[in-house]
Amino acid sequence: MSNNGGNGQSEYNKNLTFFKYKSLEDMLKVILYSSQSPIGLIPMLYHTYKNNKEVLFIQTGNIGGTTIHYFIPSETIHKKFIQLKRLTGEFNFVENIGLDTLSIYIPILELEEVNLYFPKFG
Repeated sequence: MSNNGGNGQSEYNKNLTFFKYKSLEDMLKVILYSSQSPIGLIPMLYHTYKNNKEVLFIQTGNIGGTTIHYFIPSETIHKKFIQLKRLTGEFNFVENIGLDTLSIYIPILELEEVNLYFPKFG
């Protein structure tokens, strides 16, 4: 990938749309909405570090129309799943998949490296 004038943004990133959320709750609504669509696809939730900060993000869309939804948590993520209640949108970090049939259990996938350059990341 070529570099775009030294600003760290690759040519690949130019074809992406980034949404930065003020709260994790708002970003999780994308997953909740996706799970209730007729297709029922649930985006994966990724966890990585960029510029010494934790980042949680999901990807929606496809080639030519891809959106990266991301959130920078203020606290360290220690759990492996998020329990997201379908009816209320409330969520909790949990260690394992539970038995609540009214919840979606979203794995937090740990990435060692990712080639995305998040905008306004400071």
